[in-house]
Amino acid sequence: MTTDQLYTEALELLKELISIPSFSREEDKTADAIYSFLEQHGINAERQGNNIWAYNQHFNPELPTILLNSHHDTVKPNAGYTIDPFAPTIKDGKLYGLGSNDAGGCLVALTATFLHFYPKQNLNYNFVLAATAEEEISGTNGLESVLSQLGEINFAIVGEPTQMHLAIAEKGLLVLDCVAHGKAGHAAREEGINAIYEALPDIEWFRNYRFGKVSETLGPIKMSVTVVQAGSQHNVVPDTCKFTVDVRVTDAYSLEEVLATVKQHVKSTVTPRSVRLQPSGISLTHPIVQAGIKLGRNTYGSPTTSDQALLRVPSVKLGPGDSARSHTADEYIELQELKEGIALYIKMLSLITDQ
Repeated sequence: MTTDQLYTEALELLKELISIPSFSREEDKTADAIYSFLEQHGINAERQGNNIWAYNQHFNPELPTILLNSHHDTVKPNAGYTIDPFAPTIKDGKLYGLGSNDAGGCLVALTATFLHFYPKQNLNYNFVLAATAEEEISGTNGLESVLSQLGEINFAIVGEPTQMHLAIAEKGLLVLDCVAHGKAGHAAREEGINAIYEALPDIEWFRNYRFGKVSETLGPIKMSVTVVQAGSQHNVVPDTCKFTVDVRVTDAYSLEEVLATVKQHVKSTVTPRSVRLQPSGISLTHPIVQAGIKLGRNTYGSPTTSDQALLRVPSVKLGPGDSARSHTADEYIELQELKEGIALYIKMLSLITDQ
């Protein structure tokens, strides 16, 4: 198919996806739609839960494999919507609807790209397309649950709205639940040990500590105390003070290294919610990055977290749309962005896959 035909197919699929509510953990109907779309194009797809994946027609196990991945779950529409979030509406060159920008546009553009490469022979790489679930909640039944079934992956393109510039690094996320311990007593007497006061030095440490290594693309690690809970009534000295720390980890450290440093410096009990969402990235010298640069695309480091954090192979976050529109009222993607996104995906990948 021509790029125009691929764009038409992608646009129709995107409108269908917008019309189907697909909140995280409730993506079964959009999974049905994606599976049917691939079947209609003669592609044998596989499914586990609400995750769909497929391989190129002439898959060669002796060749390296490229993963094309994006998600089809959405957040719930906020109260500021002035249009029906599930009614795909084209106006002034824009397609409005929930998930149009994050990340439906990326998903259908990658699907169109997969259609382009699907029948080709004599490629340098294989392709596997994965349309996955639960990205918006970092759920365990999304990409992570099917990675082992996709086979060996050599590098990945993760579809998120980046204006088709290349996010060559992405911060990881470490959420820490901390508890400072004291001893209860009556506030009117010199009794007890106030857990709030015990927590203050640790909170100040999180506020002021600077890790030694600074990432060239992502800058320094950022730690923010975001929740504090203590006390039951005014005349009781609290015996515990609980606080939560949001840590955005760069590619200069692993989550485990950061956690070890925290535990060395604070007195409070520290429990990580997860060490799954690791920092990720790809070298500037990688062929896909060089192909993007050759086509005039910029590179940058992304502060936000996506399914890229679940991958343990080189990966780049790249897609049509603008992350500033994600999770906003009256979400949209420009039609030209979608069309150009498909063309740029194909051009970049053609530079490294065609013999």
